Amino acid sequence: MPRCPAVLRASTILVAALVAATGCASDTSSTPSTTSTLSKPPIVVGFLNPSGGPVPQPGTDTGVKAALSYINGEFGGINGHPLEVVSCDTDTTPERAQSCANMFVEKKVVAVMDGYNLSSSATLPTLTAAQIPLVGMIPFDSVTGAKAENRVFFAAPQAAFLVGALQAFKTEGKKSVTLALVDTPSSHQTIDNLLPALAKALGIDAKGIYFSPTNPNFTAVASTIARDNPDVGGLVAAPSEAVCTALVKALRQLRYQGEIFTAACTDYIKGAPEQAAGGALYSSNWLPAAARYAPAEVKSDLALAEKHISAVSGGTAGYYAFGEFALFMNFAKAMSTATEADLTGPGVLKTLKALKDFPSFLGPTITCGSATSPNCTTQLLLFVVQPDGSIKPVTDTWITPIPQVMSIIPGAV
Repeated sequence: MPRCPAVLRASTILVAALVAATGCASDTSSTPSTTSTLSKPPIVVGFLNPSGGPVPQPGTDTGVKAALSYINGEFGGINGHPLEVVSCDTDTTPERAQSCANMFVEKKVVAVMDGYNLSSSATLPTLTAAQIPLVGMIPFDSVTGAKAENRVFFAAPQAAFLVGALQAFKTEGKKSVTLALVDTPSSHQTIDNLLPALAKALGIDAKGIYFSPTNPNFTAVASTIARDNPDVGGLVAAPSEAVCTALVKALRQLRYQGEIFTAACTDYIKGAPEQAAGGALYSSNWLPAAARYAPAEVKSDLALAEKHISAVSGGTAGYYAFGEFALFMNFAKAMSTATEADLTGPGVLKTLKALKDFPSFLGPTITCGSATSPNCTTQLLLFVVQPDGSIKPVTDTWITPIPQVMSIIPGAV
């Protein structure tokens, strides 16, 4: 069945794709819209929606719909322009990402928003030639993250989370770590090359293992971790909350006594907070479970994001929803400083690259425009689960990974 773009407006929460054997379409003409007071032409961006394939990122589309509801409503658009999104489903394959890039060029979007795609680098030749920047939070594709050309990512690079977590574990006196990652081409760069280099640089014993993207056996993964009996065991990154829950359950059944590390997952805590206590997770931004420890302005932003995310019918909340909401908020706030003449691909890139000491939504203060990295920061938060189910930052400030260690990774700084 052919896949077609869906145009998402502020009323996109109520819009359903009409799928037929001959194709698909999205009809917003009869749907009430909160953009009626926004009289200027729309600013159209693309969205690489990782909804299919073996490693989907559920919640990204929820974050987009929620963000559009707010941006085109209470926020007032981008200087009176409604923000319009052309969505294209991806499935982790380069071929599908390339097809989306071609469609975005045809639609004349001024930027493409990345939804934590594993094959976003396949879009870059086409987008760069058309002067359409790729904008995201974390480049999940290591090739995308290796260079700064024609792309901007508001959060830290993937390597920063691994470095930051490992150095925190080392500070706590942990000497050994075993972490699992879904078996994809990009994950081999992390497990086979990056993890050993970081372990050596930080002086910690770190081992990486894989699990199948299509038929994962978390009992086997947990058995491998428990057999090694490391000080810390868990996940480098998690494609879904269900993955975290399955691995944590398996580790508990095996009575693993080390610290359980769950990437950015939090759902597993709700079922048994006392058993989850002491576990660790990281994030590029503040999360609802940490609200009681957040600064006042962050609490307000969390409440705003939660309000709109929870209003998305059938939506999936969680890390990816809040991350994508933050992405669109950062984009809207940044582009609200641009002139009318800069509401083009080159203008978007210039505006975003020029951000300095910018207070990112739910994230740290960032500065973009590095000549060697697409990321605007390397900072992250590391949390420890409390007995009441909340998550508390391990430090009073954002964690900055050691620059000397980050410098060995292409594009990280």
